[in-house]
Amino acid sequence: MQMYMEAAIASGIGVLVFAGVYLVLRARSFDVILGLTLLSYATNLLIFSSGRLVVGKPPVLQPGMEATLANHTDPVPQALVLTAIVISFAMTAVVIVLAMRSRADNDSDHVDAGDVPDDREVHR
Repeated sequence: MQMYMEAAIASGIGVLVFAGVYLVLRARSFDVILGLTLLSYATNLLIFSSGRLVVGKPPVLQPGMEATLANHTDPVPQALVLTAIVISFAMTAVVIVLAMRSRADNDSDHVDAGDVPDDREVHR
């Protein structure tokens, strides 16, 4: 059962990375934001899976149980993922604000909106 869970997590991480890279390489700001979000999800899953995938073991020490990894799962990757979720949420909010400002200033959702000549300037 452990092998199937590891294969499912690895496949999920691969799909998230593929979709994230595809969206980051698009020319629209919203697609780039979604791509960065998917890449952060993939990173969180990678960090989480580095702490051994085990089912039914508590991440905290309990009285009467020996304090070894045979009886508990590693809590450090879980703490790192919680921290990464908070940081990625804040960075996503910042990137959304920047994209909204760029859209308001340039009247375009393209990532390189300042470099693309405006249609009005081309036809003069």
